[in-house]
Amino acid sequence: MSSTLKKAAAGFATAALLVGGLAACSSERGGGSTPEPTDGTTSETSDAPEEPAAEVASVGIAMPTKELERWNRDGAHLEALLKDAGFETSLQYAENKVDVQISQLQNMVNAGVDVLVVASIDGTALGPVLQQAADNDITVIAYDRLINDTENVDFYATFDNYRVGTFQGEFIVDQLDLANQAGPFNLEPFAGSPDDNNAKFFFAGAWDVLKPYIDEGKLVTPSGKAPASNDDWATIGIQGWKSETAQSEMQTRLNSFYAGGEKVDVVLSPNDSLALGIAQALDGAGYTPGDDWPILTGQDADQANVLNILAGKQSMSVWKDTRDLGDRVAEMIKSLAAGEEVEVNDTETYNNGVKVVPSYLLDPIVVVKDTVEEILVGSEFYTAEDLGL
Repeated sequence: MSSTLKKAAAGFATAALLVGGLAACSSERGGGSTPEPTDGTTSETSDAPEEPAAEVASVGIAMPTKELERWNRDGAHLEALLKDAGFETSLQYAENKVDVQISQLQNMVNAGVDVLVVASIDGTALGPVLQQAADNDITVIAYDRLINDTENVDFYATFDNYRVGTFQGEFIVDQLDLANQAGPFNLEPFAGSPDDNNAKFFFAGAWDVLKPYIDEGKLVTPSGKAPASNDDWATIGIQGWKSETAQSEMQTRLNSFYAGGEKVDVVLSPNDSLALGIAQALDGAGYTPGDDWPILTGQDADQANVLNILAGKQSMSVWKDTRDLGDRVAEMIKSLAAGEEVEVNDTETYNNGVKVVPSYLLDPIVVVKDTVEEILVGSEFYTAEDLGL
């Protein structure tokens, strides 16, 4: 632990005593918190950010790109949590360029941050810069994407990525009633970016559910792009999770293998960015929402995709409330600053090729058209106005 974090730990202990005393005094007076004004001004009695230490610990946050809605949400939420807790922060987006992210991390290390939170673009490319971080006693937390091939990653916070995939596979099985129907149904599978460690977990979860039905002949893939095993998932991966690449790939499959009137029955898409491009390709090929539209999976509940779900152009999305992920990482950092043990709930699953990284896994949730309002609006992830409800 760096010297600043040690000072932060002492600061947390002092702050805890002070807060406890102040809370007791407030209780004895019968006082409560002062409501925030509703006219946009700031109350003179509003709560100030809590101080984790006399010398505030600093955190560098490295996010992949602003191109995807979810990373904007993730970065902004985590930064706000840490600032409210009194930490200094540096939030950087790398335009999905590995060399840019490495440069940003080097700058954070040189600036003397105490903790790095890294949502990596290429989970295998950060070894040298993370060695620099380790040499400077900087704690590294992998955010949502595992960092591979280095011992210098201390913790990992993510969702249960294998479960994301099984949710998608189980949804397909249920919607096609594969337990009772003979088929064959035409399936076109997609996988995520080959440089994203999570992508293999998403695919494995789905493929473990779907492969038995492929082996039985109930699911067939006219394009031939059905990996023989989980290990071959990258052969159908879409680099950088790009919508336009998925759209182009889907258009190629439709033009090459469905030109004779054949219909796609289901498309396995691991996330919403790919699903958006796939939906555009289907729309361009003349598919119409309703019985004609294939089952199309997704992940992240991005706004454009939720609108597609409501319009019948996407069947489901596996929602990962990234606010919970940010909350968890913020708690990890507070524990580090306080000199406390960091809470994890998985010490077996995520082997990065050098070590098993202590991890905290959060639970994802399936969202379909009938549950959009209850789950996404009810949780205030979106407003009704955001979704036209």
